[in-house]
Amino acid sequence: MTAVGDAAVLLTLDQRVDPRLAARAQAIAAAIEIARTNEPALGRAVPAHASVLVPFDPLAIAIDRVGEIVEACAASTEALPGAAIGPEPGTDGPLRDARNARTVEIPVRYGGQDGPDLEDVARVHGLSPPDVAELHAGATYRVLFLGFAPGFAYLGGLPPNLVTPRKATPRPRVPAGSVGIAGEQTGVYPRSMPGGWQLIGRTETRLWDPTQPSPALLAPGDRVRFVPTR
Repeated sequence: MTAVGDAAVLLTLDQRVDPRLAARAQAIAAAIEIARTNEPALGRAVPAHASVLVPFDPLAIAIDRVGEIVEACAASTEALPGAAIGPEPGTDGPLRDARNARTVEIPVRYGGQDGPDLEDVARVHGLSPPDVAELHAGATYRVLFLGFAPGFAYLGGLPPNLVTPRKATPRPRVPAGSVGIAGEQTGVYPRSMPGGWQLIGRTETRLWDPTQPSPALLAPGDRVRFVPTR
């Protein structure tokens, strides 16, 4: 655990992308949320794919005390049964999530103007563009965490033969709904913005709608499947 400035600490579980780590980070954040009822100086914890950021009021609580609380919350998750923490990589076991891991299907148009990097990704892996689309749409993904932009979900579960580095030079503008690959993850841009992921398709599905009670379509723990369309 490390200090982040004088008003937050960061608990890092590991550096790898693993649904079990993401689920445990979510469990730790949930435990910290419960701890906040007795310690209002703690802020709302922010889980990522393998870490938890915990803000606090440095005028109301000492950082050493924050560390003790965070460590206790982390220790409490170690006793959870394996199914509550998450599945083994590549399996379809349940993730620990208050919404019971919904399955969300997202229609995607692969290639062409909607997926300008599809041919490059195929070339890197010695595949045809239709092969890339089939592999990408054939997997079931898990929402590891949300970040980067409102509604942007980092999805784990990308087939190993589609793992592709980010573009060397990011685009100044990526259209909303673009489906991309970066390293071991895939995701959908919720709005038009700069980005460096390899774009292989596009969807009309809205990932972020501030007019809705829950603006983000996806939540940590959800399953996602992409459905090819024309």
